[in-house]
Amino acid sequence: MEQQVWFITGASSGFGKEIARYGIQQGHKVVVTARRMEILKAIKEEAPEQVLPVQMNVTDGLQVERAVEEAIRSFGKVDVLYNNAGFGMVGALEETSEEDLRAQFETNFFGAVKVIQAFLPYFRSQRSGAIVNISSSVGQFSMPGFGPYSASKFALEGISEALAGEMASYGVKVLIAEPGAFHTGFAGSAFKHTAAMDAYKETVGGVREFVNNAAEQGLGSNPAKLPAAIYKALQADEMPLRLQLGGDAIDAIRTHSTKLLDDMLKWEEVSRDVNFD
Repeated sequence: MEQQVWFITGASSGFGKEIARYGIQQGHKVVVTARRMEILKAIKEEAPEQVLPVQMNVTDGLQVERAVEEAIRSFGKVDVLYNNAGFGMVGALEETSEEDLRAQFETNFFGAVKVIQAFLPYFRSQRSGAIVNISSSVGQFSMPGFGPYSASKFALEGISEALAGEMASYGVKVLIAEPGAFHTGFAGSAFKHTAAMDAYKETVGGVREFVNNAAEQGLGSNPAKLPAAIYKALQADEMPLRLQLGGDAIDAIRTHSTKLLDDMLKWEEVSRDVNFD
């Protein structure tokens, strides 16, 4: 396969780092971006000729523009954008301040959109490219304690689905990746916890405990296998819009989807009765 250029946000850890390493192994060139340069420089040392480290915070529009320009100037093109930067948040809605909620959206949604918009004119002009937006299994459903995080991923999935239709005629693919729990260290310290209230100890307390212990207990799927699964989907003649990753993601989303269809069927007569006679 022809050598590609990948642009990866949030490449200093977790999925982003694994995607960068997989891209290197496949012989591609990778632009690794994150807020901290020291970790990115360590990735470059693994393959100096294939890696371009660029300091970039997805919430800083000027940094995003400069990073995209530097990537194209250095490697001549970009074939795949991996929108991976983000963070998690745990807390009931009443426990979540407006500041907390806006911060969650600023990175997970608006930050991702900034990067996408910076690439769209370029992808349109070359009439090729792929945008991989890393969502989550809880971008399809939610549960107590994950409201803010899910809301940001729901928004990302909604705009991604519209974007897929907008870019199809230009030969640009859009893939929504929906990982379940992975053993990446994303849980634990990478999750922000809102101030806990006793009133939500029963409904959210267990979620807080799970998030704190998940990384220590080694729970979740193998993050080293995630990039290959995404890469396989990107090469498919009929690429899915959404790709669930991990058995828990498949099981949870299937259960949620089945319940949605069951409720629709049960209430179909009432729903259709609002039509004009």
